Order: sequence, then structure tokens, then C-alpha cells
Amino acid sequence: MRLSGSRVLLTGATGGIGQAMRQALRQQGARVLGVARAPLANEDTDTSMRWVQGDLRQPQDIARIAQAAVAWGVDTVVHAAGVPAFGAFEDLPPEQAAAVLQLNLWSPIALTQALLPHLKQMPASRVVFVGSALGRIGVPGSAVYGASKAGLHRLAEALRRELGGTRVAVQWLGPRATRTAFNSAQNEAFNRATGSASDTPEVVARALIDLLRSGAAERHIGFPERLAVRANGALGPLLDAGFRKHRDALFASPNPGVPT
Repeated sequence: MRLSGSRVLLTGATGGIGQAMRQALRQQGARVLGVARAPLANEDTDTSMRWVQGDLRQPQDIARIAQAAVAWGVDTVVHAAGVPAFGAFEDLPPEQAAAVLQLNLWSPIALTQALLPHLKQMPASRVVFVGSALGRIGVPGSAVYGASKAGLHRLAEALRRELGGTRVAVQWLGPRATRTAFNSAQNEAFNRATGSASDTPEVVARALIDLLRSGAAERHIGFPERLAVRANGALGPLLDAGFRKHRDALFASPNPGVPT
């Protein structure tokens, strides 16, 4: 895909990964329409960056964001918005679990549906779902968050096949842990205790650019995570014992069930 001149709708554009993505996209010559919950000024002197205000948890806002994106001529959608949920599953408040599933899974579904008629009429378009390695590998402490990203992966996979005969390409980007404010102190301690590697937001942004350029269906970031995704898909339960240190680290915390 040629990025110069493309028009990208980017959700989660004010987050750590989102900021790096919008900078990387603009450096490649793309124009970016960022979604923000709080009002942000459009800079008239910089036509490569625009903003649309809206809450992706609200159906009426999704409709308005889609309308603005269509009027703007969007040809690429990057679903990067999301919320975390770390902690013991039994202690996660049901309302927090619902909020995670709503923003991480329902919102991309609703926004993609709203934009699809327009995208199918473009000469070429694409939808990128930013997931997580936790959507492919079940890890203690991330049951609900992982479930939301697993659903997102299945959505991307099914849509890629369903839209294969159209002008709309569907892609999946699977980062591992990323060093941003997205992670709570408890989550960071867990990653240190389990030896989980992490990347900077800039690494994820570069992976997005590479994914868009290549046209590949999926891209997973980091080793051994790429290998673990394949092995988990093939071996599943046989790998359960390998996550004992994650289970032990989760419950070794003074407040293991305190969610973020």
C-alpha cells in the first residue's frame, strides 16, 4: 500500500501507541483523522492532521465519527483504541469486564459496520485491527482483556475472508506488552516477575507502517511471542505448565485481584 496521500481514521490517537502511530503515518505522507473523547483543535496550517471528537462507547458518537470520516474521504481505518483489565479474574468487577468488551470489541465492530459501505466504494481501502499477543495466548491475569482481543482477532480473520472479493483489505497487528501508561504498576511488576519483554510505542508504530506497506494479513511483534502464538494454536493445553510462573506471579502480589 502506498501511504503517501492516504487518509487514515485512527482511533485511540491520543494514547501512547496512538501518538506514535499518528506521527509515523504523517511522516510517511498520510493524512490522519484522529478520534478523541475530549475536544482537540484542528490546526488549519497542518492539513495532515485533523480531529473528530467522540466517545466510541456511544452509538450516536460512532455514527457521527463515521459520517465525518466518510465526508473526509477515509480509505484506511486503524482501530487502536482500547482499555486494559489486569488482575485475578474472580476479582474483576462485572461492570469493568463489560466496559473492556464494549470498547475493545463492540466499538470496532460498530464503527467498521458504519464505514463498510463507503470503504467498499473506494478504489482500494483497508481496515487494521490492533490486537494483542494476549488475544492469541491465554495468560493468567488477562482473561477478560485477552478475551476481548481474541474476539477482535476472530473478527479480523472472518472479515478478511468475507471481504476477500471486495476492494477492502483486512489486517491484524498483534503487539506484545508496550511501555506506556496503559499498564498499571501492578501489571508492570507482573511483567518484570515473569520476564515478559516489552516494546516502545515507536516499535509498534513502525510495525503498523510495515504491515500497511506489505499488505500482509497479520503481523505479530516480538520474539518469542511470534513463536508462542503459533505453538499455542497448535499445542494449546500442552503448554499450560509453562504459565505456572505467571500464575504464581499474579497471586504473589499483596493485592492480586485489584484491577486497573
